[in-house]
Amino acid sequence: MICHQSNLHILICETLPVTDTIEFLKTRRSVKPREMSGKGPSSAELETILTIGARVPDHGKLAPWRFIVFEGDARKRAGNVIATVFARKNPDAPHETVEAEKQRLTEAPLVIAVVSSLKQHPKVPAWEQELSAGASCMNIAAAATALGYGANWLTGWYAFDRDVMTGLGLSAEEKLAGFIHIGGKPDRVIEDRPRPELKDLVTRF
Repeated sequence: MICHQSNLHILICETLPVTDTIEFLKTRRSVKPREMSGKGPSSAELETILTIGARVPDHGKLAPWRFIVFEGDARKRAGNVIATVFARKNPDAPHETVEAEKQRLTEAPLVIAVVSSLKQHPKVPAWEQELSAGASCMNIAAAATALGYGANWLTGWYAFDRDVMTGLGLSAEEKLAGFIHIGGKPDRVIEDRPRPELKDLVTRF
């Protein structure tokens, strides 16, 4: 919506066409991190992505989430945390498998972790706060896609491992809602995957 002052000093608001927005939402899809190019968002674009990530339904205005940004060498340092935990818990794992764990966050030039950080509130249950963190993940992925980048919301074993979470700086009460991998889209056309039929999902009460 665009608002402007008229000559009569009356605020006039015009609603923008929704066609492009609807088409974007209908065709948005994930891009595999290994298919992303080395180009990542600029500092200004990252701020926009994070701003949109924080603009989600949030009962009680609790902001029950926070973001960890992994760029450059930070992606490798996080990979070392993941690999160290993996090696300790899988002492018989081949060396190459442990090395592969180090690359978990290095395929995309930017990774944003969304941390679910619950707040105590008598009227806002934990489930609502966790859903808000999930909405933040979706907003971040959508914002990155709208800016022309590929994006993918991923988890993996390490997103649920308490030792990894601790190594990445989470408190004992926090959880990882997911890692959003962001980078340049591949040159080729990305084929869509099969989507569920509404007739299999929708009932009327």
